[in-house]
Amino acid sequence: MELELEGRTAIVTGASRGIGLACVRALAAAGAEVVAGARRGSDELAELAESTSVRAVEVDLAQADGPERLAAAAGGPVHILVNNVGSAPARPGGFAGITDQQWADTLTLNLLAAVRMTRAVLPGMVERGSGAIVNIGSVNAELPDPLVLDYSVAKAALHAFAKGLSKEIGPKGVRVNTVSPGPVATDLWLGENGIADSVGRATGAAPGQVREGAAAASATGRFSRPEEIADLVLLLASDATANVTGSFFRIDGGLVPTW
Repeated sequence: MELELEGRTAIVTGASRGIGLACVRALAAAGAEVVAGARRGSDELAELAESTSVRAVEVDLAQADGPERLAAAAGGPVHILVNNVGSAPARPGGFAGITDQQWADTLTLNLLAAVRMTRAVLPGMVERGSGAIVNIGSVNAELPDPLVLDYSVAKAALHAFAKGLSKEIGPKGVRVNTVSPGPVATDLWLGENGIADSVGRATGAAPGQVREGAAAASATGRFSRPEEIADLVLLLASDATANVTGSFFRIDGGLVPTW
């Protein structure tokens, strides 16, 4: 299978840790020049920037002009876009406790950042007649959870955005697909103030119990690893999937029931 990406430029958002950092590593290892955007850097991303073809750019993608500035930092054509940036704040108070500002913040980071980032790079892709966009969604788009209700709604909208856009730009040579992870072993879930911590505080359970319960809900009994998500992203960014677009790829260890 041909996964070499020599001569191509990729942008990854939310790139300093977790899934984003794993995607940066995978794309760089395949030969791509990677522009890694994040609000704050990390030691791991700095090490990659020193030793590989990765360029780290500090940018706040929740700001309206952030995506355009990140696209400009590429300094030329962008062949691959990985829309990964997002957050899943726990809402232990349920629907009534989610304020208008919290709805707006969650929709901005999980949906509008991807819309704006896509808008910034898409004209060049269409002009060249090729390009690959991969959005990082969530199983919560299919299994909305009241503890992350605004996040679930934002991810459902992101999935619809990708599917609708794929129909418009497919004839123009640009592909857009969605990778939908279940729980992943990253700080989003397992870090300080992550989902396990937040849910534990809200329910009185220990974070370890929350983590074990989430893992046990899948058929495999474990969280996915960031590298497993990145491998799928790499496949969808490559020519090995040149006729795949508008598709939705769940990687959740069998968490979502299917019929």
